[in-house]
Amino acid sequence: MKIYPAIDLHLGNAVRLYKGDYNQVTNYGTPKEVALQFKNEGATFLHLVDLDGAKDGKFENLEAVKQILSTGIKAELGGGIRTIEHIKTLLDLGLERVILGSSALNLDFVKEAVDKFGSDKIVVGIDCCDMMVKTHGWLKDTNLYAIDFALDLKKIGIKTIIFTDISKDGTLEGINQEQTKKMVLETGMNIVASGGAKSILDVKAAKNIGCEGIILGKSLYAGEIKLKEALSYEG
Repeated sequence: MKIYPAIDLHLGNAVRLYKGDYNQVTNYGTPKEVALQFKNEGATFLHLVDLDGAKDGKFENLEAVKQILSTGIKAELGGGIRTIEHIKTLLDLGLERVILGSSALNLDFVKEAVDKFGSDKIVVGIDCCDMMVKTHGWLKDTNLYAIDFALDLKKIGIKTIIFTDISKDGTLEGINQEQTKKMVLETGMNIVASGGAKSILDVKAAKNIGCEGIILGKSLYAGEIKLKEALSYEG
């Protein structure tokens, strides 16, 4: 299992939102400083989210991404990625992979991206509330059931899903073990748990469930989980 420390980017800063609310923002400083801290503690792969891109489809945090990558740490990024050119720009910067969110509703676009860049470079983030997919920075509802959507993505070559229960995200209430396990068992895909991790018990649970990895955000910033201890569960 892989540990992915998270850096959410908003107006060039490293921040955290509470339950996806853009009006409840905590600023943690420059993205490069946060990346260096995670790297110095042993992290090898970061999960980046362009919150401005997710909400508005704008490409506003490119410089912050460059600064993070200048530290030499590997990273993936999601948020507002809606064109093949956008994907190419990000991969050319040196990102290991990109995460498609709202744009993944267009299965033809996903297939084109997988065919052009390879299945190891394209990941899909499925953000849910009660297993129903939400899009556009969690602001829009859909009628898509998460597992059905994941299986459709699997058919066109997607291997890895980042599964977020947005009712848990940023709350330190613990990951949604039941729904995450359901995703693992019913899709047979690489599932990365995201949203709500509050203690090292969530890291253990994600590994026991069979997750490919777990994303840690507020739990690290709040000191509820020590990164070095979490990293001991990798592999």
